[in-house]
Amino acid sequence: MHITAKLVEESNQKSSRDQLSPHVSQRKQETKVVPKLYPDSYLFERWGNGLTEKQQKEAEGLFQIYGYNAFLSNQLPLDRKLEDMRDHRCLERNYSEDLPDISVVLIYINEALSVIKRAIRSIIFHTPKHLLKEIILVDDHSSHYDLGAPLQHYIDQIHKDTPGLIKKVRHKQQMGLSQSRITGWEHATADVVAILDAHIEATAGWVEPLLARIKANRTVVVSPVFDKVSFDDLHVNRYGASSHGFDWQLWCMYEPFNSDWLKMMDESQPGKSPSLMGIFAADRSFLREIGGLDGGMMVYGGENVELGIHVWLCGGSVEVVPCSRIAHIERAHKPYAPDLTPFMKRNALRAAEVWLDEYKKNVYIAWNIPLKDSGIDIGDVSERKKLREKLQCKPFKWYLDNVYTNLETWDNILGYGALQNTLFRRFCVDQGALPGNIPILYECHFQQPQLCYYTTDSEIIIGGLRSHKHEINRCLVDPGSGSVPTLQDCTMAKESQLHVHWDFKQGQAIRNKATKRCLEVAMGERYDYQLIIQQCSGQSWRIQHLLARV
Repeated sequence: MHITAKLVEESNQKSSRDQLSPHVSQRKQETKVVPKLYPDSYLFERWGNGLTEKQQKEAEGLFQIYGYNAFLSNQLPLDRKLEDMRDHRCLERNYSEDLPDISVVLIYINEALSVIKRAIRSIIFHTPKHLLKEIILVDDHSSHYDLGAPLQHYIDQIHKDTPGLIKKVRHKQQMGLSQSRITGWEHATADVVAILDAHIEATAGWVEPLLARIKANRTVVVSPVFDKVSFDDLHVNRYGASSHGFDWQLWCMYEPFNSDWLKMMDESQPGKSPSLMGIFAADRSFLREIGGLDGGMMVYGGENVELGIHVWLCGGSVEVVPCSRIAHIERAHKPYAPDLTPFMKRNALRAAEVWLDEYKKNVYIAWNIPLKDSGIDIGDVSERKKLREKLQCKPFKWYLDNVYTNLETWDNILGYGALQNTLFRRFCVDQGALPGNIPILYECHFQQPQLCYYTTDSEIIIGGLRSHKHEINRCLVDPGSGSVPTLQDCTMAKESQLHVHWDFKQGQAIRNKATKRCLEVAMGERYDYQLIIQQCSGQSWRIQHLLARV
């Protein structure tokens, strides 16, 4: 065992840690009940009983900075033992000693020092010495003092046993997640590079399953399963193995593996995945051959989906390897910006422009952005397009047909966005309160509850368009009697022969094909405006964006 694996930090031996979490042993003692100073804080919903006012203030202050319980992290030992979450079949596997070596990249900006130390320590302890070539710390221009000299002191202690094991690279300005990953990959020298967040803990046997898959096929990019470390009490919760999908906004999400994987009934088996959540390992040279990550991505979001699509289209594949598990803190909030939506939107449009061919329109539809003159600068994509042409990558249609068959193609959309009556432009059609199926008229804010879609099937979908085939869209229905319109599951409405089909041309009436009644606006009993179904009186409507002449 490494001497560094036995490092004991004085700062992690505070006796006060014993009373800070339900997952740390507690001494029985008489304590004065102290009221919670922050009853509305997420941090104290399940954690924090018995803290003094001073401790509560310190914990809340650190939580606002980091998005997780850095106060508690500072009390926990660096070598805390985590439960082994692997499937029992993983424990029975034997891996060759002759595996490729690995460079492990940890990226961060203003991470808590104790969290980074624990990540480093867990990697050293749980990675066989002959496989771990180096750990590369990529600092995306942090401003916190303790990530300077105090972190370097910890590294110096490690280097007494293993000189040069840890490399530290610091950006001169904040460059974002994608560029931080690129920096780590460029500084790596091992056969395989693993790119991880710094708020992780490596667990027993994490690396061998990844390296074994890459040795068997150097073009496969692999991801471990992420067990969730709760941001408040830092307890580790087991996550089941899932593939990494996304919606048409290119936000990531967990999804079940395909039917072939499910039929095996063996959770220890690797499963194909459409994309990546962001933590992955790959053959370093293969990443270079396909052009690596997109350095034009900004700050946060979309770069992982871009890489997953890129890998599949250009000769590789993506897998999640359940026998490899990483404990990952899920933050309550991100450190990069209060609102990451503008960066995510911009990066999604950039990825769409390079890789999605005619389906890039779906990203614009999902974000409710006009196809032309969006006003969003996605940067120069000419080099990425040249790369795609040089590598002779497959069309995105192949990806939809062979890799991500669960995505809806949205081929039938004629118009999208807010739906407004031309007499009452301040108000938009809105899905109304949930749960419930009564659409309403509400002051326009152009967010998801007010997103509407008119289709070639003459349906009007209200409240957002779902990205996946198993999801439910809700269609406008004339109930046939009364004056109140309803929203119903589109598929069920058609099967039940409800009045779900409408005639609509831009700037004209919305008329039900069966009942000949119109969707209109009328004054309610309380002098408010309401959506009603009635005999057509000549009112007209406009939808925000058109894909075709409507």
